[in-house]
Amino acid sequence: MRISDFPVPDTLAGRGALSLARQYQSPAITAHALRSWLWAEAFSVIDGIRDIDHELLYVGAVLHDIGTVGSFDNHTLSYEHAGGHVGVALTAGAGWDQPRRERVLEVIVRHNWSRVDPAMDAEGHLLEIATGLDISGARPDALPEDFRREVLAAHPRGALAAEFGACVLDQAVRKPDTAARRLVDGGVVAKLAANPLETL
Repeated sequence: MRISDFPVPDTLAGRGALSLARQYQSPAITAHALRSWLWAEAFSVIDGIRDIDHELLYVGAVLHDIGTVGSFDNHTLSYEHAGGHVGVALTAGAGWDQPRRERVLEVIVRHNWSRVDPAMDAEGHLLEIATGLDISGARPDALPEDFRREVLAAHPRGALAAEFGACVLDQAVRKPDTAARRLVDGGVVAKLAANPLETL
């Protein structure tokens, strides 16, 4: 398994998502987004999940944390809902029909669920388990070590633990009824620091 097995969707929405991420997010958060996409694609192979909308998965992965940045932070909505609406706006401009635009919102929101049934939402499930690996260190040995090393070399973790930990703590304080509070209460800051990917 290599990064080259998973081509970046060369589409208006795919290019736009990456451009937004690079313009508004820090390098560490954008690298996390790109790793999450690659982990998600790899899990689809390892777990035998077929018929994936690869463009949808890429756009959702690249934008899944954009709601944490100041320009898109929402004073009432959770950061995943705020980011999902950025995805809706982007894909509307790219010409996606409304049902598919709503799927971007669903995938981004569901990445913060504690579990997503793959039979209900394959892309949401893949992003949920991929971010579970990249943030909390879940299933660290499920993907080949050589592939994990290649992804980390291409998209280093950098200051992710400190940056994302601070983001989610801030979100939890300001929006205590959102998933950020559950993540903090579940020890996400400690999990970030102890993630096996930090020392691979």
